[in-house]
Amino acid sequence: MKEFILELGKDFLFVDSEYGVQVGGSTKRIDLLFYHRALQCLVAIELKAVDFRPEFVGKMDMYLEALDRDVKRDNENPSIGIILCPSADRSMVEYTLSRSLSPTMVAEYQRKLIPQEVMRKSLEEYCSFIKDNQ
Repeated sequence: MKEFILELGKDFLFVDSEYGVQVGGSTKRIDLLFYHRALQCLVAIELKAVDFRPEFVGKMDMYLEALDRDVKRDNENPSIGIILCPSADRSMVEYTLSRSLSPTMVAEYQRKLIPQEVMRKSLEEYCSFIKDNQ
């Protein structure tokens, strides 16, 4: 999976797998953590072996908040979250993300992973959004 993400572009820099963030009195682990040079932000990726569940977004929001409070530098943009699931009901994802202010994406994967161009386009759109709202 790490190699797949790195294939999305040269701007992804691998930070760590099972990256630990301290939340309260416990350490939570982010499956994969990258830094994206062009977006100037951390990218947290959660890999799920089960179909999408709304609670995945709450967990990702917690990770992004921990990264932004404790890891992100002042000159960097807010962290991005990507949740990869084998399947996702589009309506469930839409309802779950409709009120969320976090930059989180949910994508399905199968044996054939997300096409590079789809992921690259999503990241470019987010980059444009960040630039337009600074």
